[in-house]
Amino acid sequence: MTAARAAVEILKREGVSNAFGVPGAAINPFYAALKASGGVHHTLARHVEGASHMAEGYTRARPGNIGVCIGTSGPAGTDMITGLYSAIADSIPILCITGQAPTAVLHKEDFQAVDIASIAKPVTKAATTVLEAAQVPGVFQQAFHLMRTGRPGPVLIDLPIDVQLTEIEFDPDLYEPLPVHKPAASRKQIERALEMLNASERPLLVAGGGIINADASELLVEFAELTGVPVVPTLMGWGILADDHELNAGMVGLQTSHRYGNANFLESDFVLGIGNRWANRHTGKLDVYTRGRKFVHIDIEPTQLGKIFAPDLGIASDAKAALELFVEVARELKAAGELKDRSRWAASTQERRATLQRRTHFDNVPLKPQRVYEEMNRAFGPETRYVTTIGLSQIAGAQMLHVYRPRHWINCGQAGPLGWTIPAALGVATADPECSVVALSGDYDFQFMLEELAVGAQHNIPYVHVLVNNSYLGLIRQAQRNFDIDFQVNLEFENINSPELGAYGVDHVKVVEGLGCKAIRVTEPDQLLPAFEEAKKLAAEFRVPVVVEAILERITNISMSGTDIASVNEFEDVASEPGHAPTAIRPLTTA
Repeated sequence: MTAARAAVEILKREGVSNAFGVPGAAINPFYAALKASGGVHHTLARHVEGASHMAEGYTRARPGNIGVCIGTSGPAGTDMITGLYSAIADSIPILCITGQAPTAVLHKEDFQAVDIASIAKPVTKAATTVLEAAQVPGVFQQAFHLMRTGRPGPVLIDLPIDVQLTEIEFDPDLYEPLPVHKPAASRKQIERALEMLNASERPLLVAGGGIINADASELLVEFAELTGVPVVPTLMGWGILADDHELNAGMVGLQTSHRYGNANFLESDFVLGIGNRWANRHTGKLDVYTRGRKFVHIDIEPTQLGKIFAPDLGIASDAKAALELFVEVARELKAAGELKDRSRWAASTQERRATLQRRTHFDNVPLKPQRVYEEMNRAFGPETRYVTTIGLSQIAGAQMLHVYRPRHWINCGQAGPLGWTIPAALGVATADPECSVVALSGDYDFQFMLEELAVGAQHNIPYVHVLVNNSYLGLIRQAQRNFDIDFQVNLEFENINSPELGAYGVDHVKVVEGLGCKAIRVTEPDQLLPAFEEAKKLAAEFRVPVVVEAILERITNISMSGTDIASVNEFEDVASEPGHAPTAIRPLTTA
C-alpha cells in the first residue's frame, strides 16, 4: 500500500475516529487514502488554525481522545503553529499532519515549501519531515507513543508528496501501539508527603489540569474526602471537584479567582499541589504566595519540579499513579486513627465562601457583564461544558460561573490565543454531540475566527455561544489604565448598514446569520434568560451554532490584581446582601 494509506490505517488502530483539516495539492494523496480507507470522519475547517483548535477541543472533551488536524504544505503548517503552541502549553496531545513539496526540491524554494519541522520544534514534543517512505509507519507509531508518554503534548508529522505516494510493505493487522511510559511515585514518597500534610494545621490540595489529563478526578475527590482537606482547583483543574462540594475552597489567583479562594489560601500553612505548574496568574508574587507555608509538588514532568520555586518535597509522578497511592495510604492511616480531624478548618473555608462574594445582580442598561453570568448559571445546568479562551469575558466567567464535572471547563490556559473559542467549541461538540456545549467570548475573540461558524452550519454541529459585546478590547483597556492611556483598543464605529447599533459597530447577528447559524441580540437584563432558553431550542431544532449577543456597557473593570493574591482590586461594590448574588453556591451571610 502507499505510505499515505499506511498512515491512515495506523490512525485508526491508535483510536482516531475524527480529524479536522483543509485539503491541498501537497496533502491530497493522504486525503485520497483517508477516503479509500474509511473509518475516520473528517470535518472541513475554514482555516487551518481553526482545524488545530478543533483538534484540541476534541482531545480535551473525553479521556483518551487525540485530535488530528491536517493541512497542506507551506502556510497550512505555519497556520497550525498557534494551535501547537496552545496544545503544548496546556499539555494536550494533538497530531498535526502536513503535506510537503517533493523531497528533491525541499531546498530549492519550491512553491509552498517551508521547513515546517524546524519551525514547529519549539512548540511540539517532536516535529519530523519524513524523507523515506518506509519510515512512515515507525514515525506515526512513535508520534502516538510520544503524545501519550510523560507530560502529554502535540506532535507534527510532515509528509512530502512523493513520500505519501510511494508504495511500501505494511500489514495493518500486525500493527501494535507502543506501550506508554509514565513515571509513578513510590510508596515511600507518598508516605513522606502524607507525614508533612498530617503535621500541618491548615492544609490545602491544589488540583491541577494534570489530574484531568490522567483521568484521576474521582481519586482526587476520594483522597480529599478521606483526609478532610479542602481543595483549590486551578483554572485548568476546575471541575475536578464540583463547585458545590463541601471541600471546594474556591479558585486562587490574580484574575480567575474567588474572593474566598484567595482568603482561604492565605490562611493555609501547607499546600499539596498535584498536576499543576504554579502558573504566574495563579500564584502572583511568589513571596506572598509561599510565605508561611510548606509545599509538596507532584508533576509528571521531572523538570517542572522546582521550575517556579523550590518545593519542600518534589515527586515526579503521573497524577493517577500518585493518587492511587495517596488513597491507599490515607485509608490505612484513617483506619488506624492517625489522620487529623480537619472539620473545623474545612468549615472555616465554607464560612468564607458564604461571606466573601462578588455582586452579580445588576439591572443596568446597557448590561453589566456580571448579570450575564448570573443568568447563565440559571439557564445552563451541571451537565454544561463551557469553552472559552481569554479576555475579561473569560476572567469574569471564571469568577462567577459554576462548574461541576471534569472536562466541563475547557479553557485555553497558558497561550490564550484570541479566536480559539469557536473552533475549540466545535471540536468539543464533535467529540460529545449529545452534551450541552456553551462557548463564551468577548467581541474580539469572537471576530478573530468567526468564519468557523460556517463549519458548524455545514456539518450540523450545534452549540450555544454567549457573546458579550462592549465593542472594546476590554482586558487590554483595563491593563492600559496603568499607563494612563486608552489607545487602539476601542472597536466602535457607526455601521452604515445597521444604524440601530449606535457605536457598537459590527452587526454580529447579520454576520452569524450570513454564515448559516442563528443569533439573538439581548439589550436588557430580563431578556437574558429567555434568550438562553430559546437558544437551546434553536440549537436542538436546526442543529447549528446559536449565538446570544449581550450588549454590554462599554466599560466595566473586572476584579483582579496586577501583583499578588492579597491585593485584588474589586472595582465594583461587593455583595452585601443575598439578593446581590442570587446564584451563588452558598447563600450570602453577613457578619
